[in-house]
Amino acid sequence: MGKKQTNQVKEITPMAVDFPQWYTDVISKTELVDYSPVKGFMVIRPYGYAIWELIQGAYDKRFKETGHENMYFPLLIPESLLTKEAEHVEGFAPEVAWVTHGGGKELAEKLAVRPTSETIICSMYSKWLNSYRQLPYLYNQWCSVVRWEKTTRPFLRTSEFLWQEGHTLHETPEEAQEETMQMLGIYREIAESHLAMPMVVGRKSDKEKFAGADATYTMEALMHDGQALQSGTSHNLGQHFTKAFEITYLDRNNEQSFPFHTSWGVSTRLIGGIIMVHGDDNGLVLPPKIAPIQVVVIPVAQHKEGVLDKAWEISKALGKDFRVKVDDLDGYSPGWKFNQWEMKGVPIRLEIGPRDIENGQCVLARRDTGEKIQVSLDNVSQAVADLLVEIQANLFNKALKMREEKTSTAENIDEFKKNLSENPGFVKAMWCGERSCEDQIKEETGASIRCIPFEDEQEVLYAGKCVCCGKPAQKMAYFARAY
Repeated sequence: MGKKQTNQVKEITPMAVDFPQWYTDVISKTELVDYSPVKGFMVIRPYGYAIWELIQGAYDKRFKETGHENMYFPLLIPESLLTKEAEHVEGFAPEVAWVTHGGGKELAEKLAVRPTSETIICSMYSKWLNSYRQLPYLYNQWCSVVRWEKTTRPFLRTSEFLWQEGHTLHETPEEAQEETMQMLGIYREIAESHLAMPMVVGRKSDKEKFAGADATYTMEALMHDGQALQSGTSHNLGQHFTKAFEITYLDRNNEQSFPFHTSWGVSTRLIGGIIMVHGDDNGLVLPPKIAPIQVVVIPVAQHKEGVLDKAWEISKALGKDFRVKVDDLDGYSPGWKFNQWEMKGVPIRLEIGPRDIENGQCVLARRDTGEKIQVSLDNVSQAVADLLVEIQANLFNKALKMREEKTSTAENIDEFKKNLSENPGFVKAMWCGERSCEDQIKEETGASIRCIPFEDEQEVLYAGKCVCCGKPAQKMAYFARAY
């Protein structure tokens, strides 16, 4: 006998009532993560990890297509290495976790649990690189990092998270810049094509850039609550680290040179983005390309003869091309199962019962719109294929429309504050480039510069006057409150 049906799907707090609580309800009730015994560290459960594997697979494929190879570097970094590049260590110092004892003895030198791997990777590159003939170095690692955060929220900001970090070396500054931009392009491409998350891309201000970088480029997504999420960054590190770590090689003129360095990363933060861009009051809404289950088959009146057999037969046929699951759990009503899988964000629900079998058809229900369609069992595979493409595109278009509706422009600080208050989201405004104005805006509104878009996306607003001080400004920037 199966488990008795004792509870319906527990209610999820509506977004409009309490967005942070909605998010917490969704991640826990859909079993994406759980809280571990160590504060700020999350356990990623199978459903959450399956989403990460699909994201990871899509990015890894593109990295390899562009000539990058995966490696792995140690988790622990000697203090002397971490302190070699001053700006870098200063940027990370407050978040570093230290190992002071090993094997019951105090260590001669403290070891940092990696907050990022520039330092240990550069120490190895300095051993390996001898000649220009070895360049470029195009390496990446998939790993976890630890940053001791004061305030944490699963996926968005945790003390440990999973990510990839690419670290490349190049002969010329032009090649390093080309690599930096190529990787930002790949980040955006997969985020938009697979995660259905439209991105704003551009350069970070000097205040917001990575510690030790010449320049940091970012992709920023907008969440349902109007807050931005930094979703991936690509850094041109110039020669900061290569000089600090004495990475030299014999160049084409037979002289010792320092290579130019880039690093770039995306993380499990993207899953938080997917939840907050696509989710609704019923739970998750997953884009088909990164949904662990693309079709869930629900047998209706499964105790009746032939129903379960037909459900498994359909599942086997669809399973050749799609990720499919049959929910044949005993003791739960079809209605309970509908709610359960809707909450888990499965793109398509396939319902099959005795009457459907009689009529040679089944029902397909879309998670994104709730629409139900009847399709012939002879045509079910093609119908599912078409529908998944449609759902993927619809989710991107819905997210883009939401972002456009939550993007405004501001001429002065009063208008800026009014926009943020009445329609939280991106505020496009001119900026003079002064740190004092950037700080003042953050202090008064809580909004930071998310990025300065590239030349082809620059708009000169309101005769080019800075939104804060009113002085002439050359750059338009995207401002928002952010996670």
